[in-house]
Amino acid sequence: MSHSVVADRVAKRFDNGVVALEDIDLRIARGEVLSIVGPSGCGKSTFLRLVAGLLPLSEGTLTVHGTEVTKPRQDVGFMFQKPTLLPWKTALENVVLPRQLQGTKPAHVYEEAERLLDMVGLGGFEHSYPPHLSGGMQQRVALARLLVMGVETLLLDEPFAAVDELTRERLNMEFLDIHQRIGATVILVTHNIGEAVFLSDRVYVMSPRPGRHAATFGVELPRPRTLEHLHSQEFNDTTYRIRQVLERVEGERQEAELQGAA
Repeated sequence: MSHSVVADRVAKRFDNGVVALEDIDLRIARGEVLSIVGPSGCGKSTFLRLVAGLLPLSEGTLTVHGTEVTKPRQDVGFMFQKPTLLPWKTALENVVLPRQLQGTKPAHVYEEAERLLDMVGLGGFEHSYPPHLSGGMQQRVALARLLVMGVETLLLDEPFAAVDELTRERLNMEFLDIHQRIGATVILVTHNIGEAVFLSDRVYVMSPRPGRHAATFGVELPRPRTLEHLHSQEFNDTTYRIRQVLERVEGERQEAELQGAA
């Protein structure tokens, strides 16, 4: 099997002494959607930044598309919880900006950007400014901006956390449709267990800091997925088992803190 991302005994320690990650071994296949869940502060977002080359490793090796990560990568796209759009530029102008900075010819990039905005459900809003768009619409613009780069691996850090539940549900469905079309490898960080199960092929569960591997769950829901799968036995069983692991590791953390204070 061909892998997009391979982590071998990856660790990250910061200068202030905080150990964010320890002994992370992970292999992510090409085209796979892998979600990472775990308690707040367990190093989920830190791992994404390591994959993107935005932070240096402390130990271990990390390869993306067969080459070791040593610096920020052009073939990896990163989407944050907040869309970080330029408010004085239209949706279309925000989408084309990364390609313009690379020197791509305007006519080609605008045509591609319009296609992507239509793909994410924003056809007709190309000339709207971010302050006039809802939170969910702004995230769609950010997703289109990510896709216009043509990257093979997408890193999504709680991308739908700031929107209401119904909007989040719609964005999840649109994400599934987009992934089916482009086939990119995706690493999604989320606190929402249901979202992790619904969107992913596997769910990687991390322990409290320092973040370590606690469990991995394969998701057997068929593709393409529909909202009806949210009510299936497989969905309910998988979310329940993940929740049990999270409760167990949190209980172990609390017990260790009590013993340390004694």
